[in-house]
Amino acid sequence: MNTQLCNEAVTLVGNPNILVNLVSARVRQLNSGSSRPLIDNPLLGSADMALTELVEKKMEKLFYQQNLQQIL
Repeated sequence: MNTQLCNEAVTLVGNPNILVNLVSARVRQLNSGSSRPLIDNPLLGSADMALTELVEKKMEKLFYQQNLQQIL
């Protein structure tokens, strides 16, 4: 995973534990094929793609809210 993306994502989310859960949920979606990537960079791995989507604010707030309810 890209350290710079991790640091930027932590500043956006605030809690590193919640960040891990958000990213892992998004990685599961990407790996299962149930959701298409929101960015166009086929060279990135699933985790970096999920972090990039988060940092570039491509994920919707609905995704955050749904996953936060599952986490908490």
